[in-house]
Amino acid sequence: MEKLSEHGCFGGRVNYYKHNSDTLNCEMRFTVFTPPGAEGKNSPVVTYLAGLTCTEDNFTLKAAAYQAAAESGLVVIAPDTSPRGDHVPDVDDWDFAKGAGFYLDATISPWDKNFQMYSYITRELNSLIVDNFPVDAARQGIFGHSMGGHGALTLYLRNQGLYKSVSAFAPIVAPSQCPWGHKALSNYLGDDMTLWVDYDAVALMKNSENAPSRPAILIDQGLDDPYLDEQLKPHLFEEACAAVGQKLNLRRQAGYDHGYFFIQSFIEDHIRHHREILTT
Repeated sequence: MEKLSEHGCFGGRVNYYKHNSDTLNCEMRFTVFTPPGAEGKNSPVVTYLAGLTCTEDNFTLKAAAYQAAAESGLVVIAPDTSPRGDHVPDVDDWDFAKGAGFYLDATISPWDKNFQMYSYITRELNSLIVDNFPVDAARQGIFGHSMGGHGALTLYLRNQGLYKSVSAFAPIVAPSQCPWGHKALSNYLGDDMTLWVDYDAVALMKNSENAPSRPAILIDQGLDDPYLDEQLKPHLFEEACAAVGQKLNLRRQAGYDHGYFFIQSFIEDHIRHHREILTT
C-alpha cells in the first residue's frame, strides 16, 4: 500500500492510497478520512460506495462529509467503483464495466477475472483497513449513492457480522427489476435470474429472518430524480421492509435530483445515523 498524498481537513486528515489488489488483479485506489484524535484509537468506521462513472475521489471532493465525520469521530473510507487498468476489459457504455462494478462478483468471462468487487470490499479492502488504520473492526457501517446505494444495502444485508449500520442516497434497490440492473447482472452473472438474488436488496430483504431486531435503515430519495421511476423504485424496498418488520426511514425529498448537491444537503444526517448506531 502506497500513500499518494495527505491533506489536513477539519482537524483530521484525508489520505489517498493505492495498492495492488489480488482480488481484482489490478491496481486500486481509495481514500481515508481520519478524524482528529483518532490516531492510535479504535474508531468507528464507515465505508462509502460511489455510483456509476465515479472513482474514489467523487465523494472525497463533492460530498462535504468530513466536517460531520470529524465532529462524530468517524473514520470514512471511499474506494473506487471498479477495477482499473488497460488490461481490464471494458465497453464504451457509461453504465457498464469500468466505473460500474455494481459491487458483485462476476462469474461470466471476460468479467470474472477482474470484476470481483463484492469480495474486494468485504474481504481484501476491509482487511487492509482494519490492519493499517485506527478502526474498530466490530463497529463498521456502510453507505452509498445510486449504484453504491445498491452496494451498501446488499453488502449490509449479506454481512450482518461485519456491518452494523447502513444508509443510502437514491439507491438502486431492485436491480432485477430495472434496466441498469438487468444490463449489469445479465452480463456479469448470466441470464439465470436465480443467481441475481444475492445482489438484489429487495429480494434479500424479503428473505430476511432477523429484520425486526436490526437498527433502522436510512434512505434519502430526491423526488426530482430523473431515474426515480425507471431505475430506483424505492417503494419496492419500502414494501419489502414492511413485510418483514425492518425499520426503515425512507425520506422523499422534494426538489432534489440525483446529484452531489443532494448528497451534500443530507450527508450530516447520514453521518449522525451511523454514529448513533456505531457508538451505542
